[in-house]
Amino acid sequence: MVPEPSDLDNEIEALCAAARCCYARGWVPATSGNFSVRDGERIFITPTGLDKGTLTAADLLEIDSKGRAVGGRGRPSAETGLHTVVYQARPEVSAIVHVHTVWNTLLSGRFEPLGCVTLAGYELLKGLSGVNTHEHVEKVPVLTNSQNYGELSDELAQTLKKNPTAHGVLLSRHGLYTWGQSVAEARRHLEALEFLFEVEGRRLLGGSA
Repeated sequence: MVPEPSDLDNEIEALCAAARCCYARGWVPATSGNFSVRDGERIFITPTGLDKGTLTAADLLEIDSKGRAVGGRGRPSAETGLHTVVYQARPEVSAIVHVHTVWNTLLSGRFEPLGCVTLAGYELLKGLSGVNTHEHVEKVPVLTNSQNYGELSDELAQTLKKNPTAHGVLLSRHGLYTWGQSVAEARRHLEALEFLFEVEGRRLLGGSA
């Protein structure tokens, strides 16, 4: 008798499907981006240098809460520590996605001096958990990008503490991190935010107020 897939197995498959979809949409070009899912103390994450267009469950690394590999093949990305920071700061979070899109790259660079990208008045804001009106104002924090991931992790921890209701964080001219209580919720947040970044970017390019 073949055992039924566990909830974790289903979430891992959903994570891999989300990664492949992001690759198909051009949101994780080359080998960029990273994806993870958590079940209790177990964290499964994409290793460094992996093409997300062919991601399967067998490609994922298992890491501990410090970001150290405890199973699987390959080695952790330098950005693995940012995932563990989010999981520590948001105990309810079970999945994290990180993508590099044209619009989040452009907007994060433009709004880095202000410290956030403000999204307001859009109906699709209701795609974010806990938001039930287009009148919501979502402030997506923007952090200065750095190759010093120890300092960047500390800054991210402080940013999450100061912005407890934020649904995502941008690294300037780098990409978006967003998350959810499930892979489905993280993917929904990703799609909503990326749609809104594109709308806002096109609005600014068009010279609208």
